[in-house]
Amino acid sequence: MDITYKSFVLAHFIGLAALFGGFFVQMKSKTKVVNPAMFHGALTQLVTGIALVGLAESGAVDEELNMTKISIKLLVVLVITILVFINRKKASVSTGLWAMIGLLTLANMAVAVYV
Repeated sequence: MDITYKSFVLAHFIGLAALFGGFFVQMKSKTKVVNPAMFHGALTQLVTGIALVGLAESGAVDEELNMTKISIKLLVVLVITILVFINRKKASVSTGLWAMIGLLTLANMAVAVYV
């Protein structure tokens, strides 16, 4: 089961890379959009995060869970996913909304590392 858990961790990192990369490549663009990388990255983060917690809770892997950390990260990724989902088909989004998605993504990374 360890290989399954590690595969989900890898997929979780790939989702992070897609979400943050989709945000980051638009830094110099005047027109900001929610691109497919951001959409698929957010969904990947949400699904793999839930799967990781499920695997750890089931006892399949020997992982200590910090439920406060998990709750904060779940709330943040839900907000990101909702913002991305609602705005994914718009021709452009405001710089503030685009920045909020990026900052929430960065905040979620900080919670993962520091909490």
